[in-house]
Amino acid sequence: MTGRPVILSVGRLYCDLIFTDLPRMPTLGTEVYAGGFGVHAGGGAFITAAHLAALGHGSALAAMLPPGPFGALLSDDLGQVGIDLRLCRTLAPGSDPQVTVALAGAEDRAFVTRRSGPAFPRLEVADLTALGVAHVHVGELATLIERPEIIALARAAGATLSLDCSWDDGLAAAGIAEVLAEVDVFLPNAAEVRHLEEIGVPRARFPLTAIKQGAAGATALSDQGEIHAPAERVTVVDTTGAGDAFNAGFLSAWLSGADLRACLRAGNARGAQAIAQRGGFHRAPELGQQS
Repeated sequence: MTGRPVILSVGRLYCDLIFTDLPRMPTLGTEVYAGGFGVHAGGGAFITAAHLAALGHGSALAAMLPPGPFGALLSDDLGQVGIDLRLCRTLAPGSDPQVTVALAGAEDRAFVTRRSGPAFPRLEVADLTALGVAHVHVGELATLIERPEIIALARAAGATLSLDCSWDDGLAAAGIAEVLAEVDVFLPNAAEVRHLEEIGVPRARFPLTAIKQGAAGATALSDQGEIHAPAERVTVVDTTGAGDAFNAGFLSAWLSGADLRACLRAGNARGAQAIAQRGGFHRAPELGQQS
């Protein structure tokens, strides 16, 4: 152990089927061929947890693991990244899987996702204290709306709390401002900030916020105003999970007491590392990828 704080990430775990190197996005009635393909564990909570483990944190995950063939497909990813899975539970046999198909072209990406079942297992304060959890990261806003009890659990365990947005078109303004007021760090991307403002949740209602802006870098909003840090230059292979990787870098620095500019730089560095490979985080070689 490095002495870095233990972080629990909670949220949905997906089986990501990732097609890269697309010449264009497919349209109805047409077919395109991908230059690369990978199958990886996905979902914001898992990807952030994996990057946190790689950064030397004690990193735990609370999620529902897929049953049957999908569980087997993800076993290598789950077993190799150094995440504590003791707070995970496996969905019952025959349960609908949670799957994302990610399509990545040179300048754009698209996702099709099947979401089912609870976002994460039932937790108690004792579960967090037994692991020594100092911080809880929620992988998506929809999860916090669905399971707001994680706020009280984190506070009762003496943990700070962060939240990614991961926009869901089914979300409405009602309740969003209230849950945002309960978190310490908010980690949306620029498009998600625009969505929130369009539905009536202004930036003035945000807590400490790091806005991910892709190739433009990232901007922090705090009581002291705005701070910007440019992105690192890197050859882009796949942007899947880049924001979740940014979360890990930013949070690791923030929890160490670094200033906001340093936190942004740490997030940008981790995001740059993620987009240089297929999948948000993986160690196994992929079909179509040369070593």
